[in-house]
Amino acid sequence: MSDVLTKTIPVQPAEPDEDSVPRIGRSMGRMRLMTGRRLIGRLAIQSAAPGLELSHLDVLDAVRRAQPAGEVTVGMIAEMLRIDPSRASRVVADMVGRNVLRREASQADARRIVVVMTEVGQGLLAEIVAQKLAIISEIVSDWPEDDIDRFAALFERFIGGYEAVFLSRDKDTPG
Repeated sequence: MSDVLTKTIPVQPAEPDEDSVPRIGRSMGRMRLMTGRRLIGRLAIQSAAPGLELSHLDVLDAVRRAQPAGEVTVGMIAEMLRIDPSRASRVVADMVGRNVLRREASQADARRIVVVMTEVGQGLLAEIVAQKLAIISEIVSDWPEDDIDRFAALFERFIGGYEAVFLSRDKDTPG
């Protein structure tokens, strides 16, 4: 009898019913359209930085994502955003003029110029995060706490799988 209690039965992943995967696909399409409208970025600009453009926020986000890996250059920003280096240079120059970014000499190679976020840029980035969290909080405000926790875990798992599939199929595409 104790043998029965100690044996582990391997769990097989459930097969989704024939409507579940298409429902996820349709929801992803709807989310892509809403994300494409750049609501969070527009709200952040409106409340924290009138006069900036969405391309400025894209550059700011690229700098934020690239900084942990080391020094950030205009070329890296252009590659990450898949824009022409001259366009990236113009946007960075505009952001330097607005005190959102600054240029400085590389610590590794003084001949190279790197891009660094200023306190103003960090504040703007914090405002973007605050806007995003406020919107998410509003969306789930009437959900039970267990649903929010479960959705957070499942969504993280889904996005992790999405990234893994994308990276395995598109090795030449920068993040």
